[in-house]
Amino acid sequence: MTSFFAYDELTWPEVAQLARDTPLVIPLGAGFDLQQLATALGAPDHAGLLPALPFGWHGSALALPEAVLGALLNNLLDSLCADGFTRVCALAPQGLQLGLAHACITQPFAAGQVPAGQQLPPESAAASVILFPIGHTEQHGYHLPLSTDNIIIDHISRTSAALLPELAYSMPLMPYGVSTHRSSYAGTLNCGGRAFEDFWLAVLAALVARGFDRMYLMSGHGGNCSFLTNVVKYAGERHRRIFCATAYLHTSGPAGEASIKAHRVSAVGGMGHACELETSMVLALRPDLTHMERVVDETDFVATASYYMDWAEGGALVANPPWDDDSATGSYGAGSVATAAHGHIWLEVAAAEKAAHVREIHEQHKRREQRRNAGYGLWGIK
Repeated sequence: MTSFFAYDELTWPEVAQLARDTPLVIPLGAGFDLQQLATALGAPDHAGLLPALPFGWHGSALALPEAVLGALLNNLLDSLCADGFTRVCALAPQGLQLGLAHACITQPFAAGQVPAGQQLPPESAAASVILFPIGHTEQHGYHLPLSTDNIIIDHISRTSAALLPELAYSMPLMPYGVSTHRSSYAGTLNCGGRAFEDFWLAVLAALVARGFDRMYLMSGHGGNCSFLTNVVKYAGERHRRIFCATAYLHTSGPAGEASIKAHRVSAVGGMGHACELETSMVLALRPDLTHMERVVDETDFVATASYYMDWAEGGALVANPPWDDDSATGSYGAGSVATAAHGHIWLEVAAAEKAAHVREIHEQHKRREQRRNAGYGLWGIK
């Protein structure tokens, strides 16, 4: 009997210790028959299930061109191969032509997957800001799971939408992003920057074609942010009647900065990655996945006046030196001083911050449409 484990609940040293012939599977959707999957894999003793892609294939809640989805999925599977794993594959509904360079096991459309014809977001949300929580599956030091960014941003997105049920709609979590430091520590995946941008541009185009015009790409992973900025820039050029926005992570606006300053224990340099902030948030949400006995504080970042690490990265310079320069364990910051109590405080502030952004996106779209409809500037030239 094959035992399936959740890959993203592991820490990176645990991934490093896995036998490299352990089968690892990325599903497209949910509801697959695991017994059938085990048979297709040759009935191994153990196999790892990675987070499922929530949409993108024909028959899912939000269909995209198969070449776009296939490029992103290929990059994710390549990441696992680069870590030395020899048995990696996708698990997909039958009938897809994804052009994968890797194995793809198919099963019939299963119970628990999105029923045929159901679309997300629903048409009833056409006047809402559509929230896309975008995390990543990557290393978070010795003490936090690979799912850290996903746990945090999914909660923030759903909580923000619950605060404004008439104004926002939260989509399912996208659990993969971009990690240019992928090779430094085991366990980290990478969509690839261009494939990631193409994927999200296709998502936005699909929504625009259905009449949606307000979107918020909410990142829980720093490596996504520059690529999401590119996406919203391109989207604004291609779809002139939408307002699509992103922001640098979360808890980073004026209210977030004030709350962090009021409650943090660590000095500057104590918040960056698997740090006081992220560890506190995961302690609040998933204490069962938090291994405080394994925490190693890493605050010896090579800091100068215009480039230093904190939440968020500080200084005027933007750079991307190897993580190995500043961290032996994959952490940036002081996770040892984290508390669940502070995690709850900061999560509440983060959700309120995103809810304020939702209101602002609505206001921006309304006022711009009023100008356009009144014939402002070039909009008045027929």
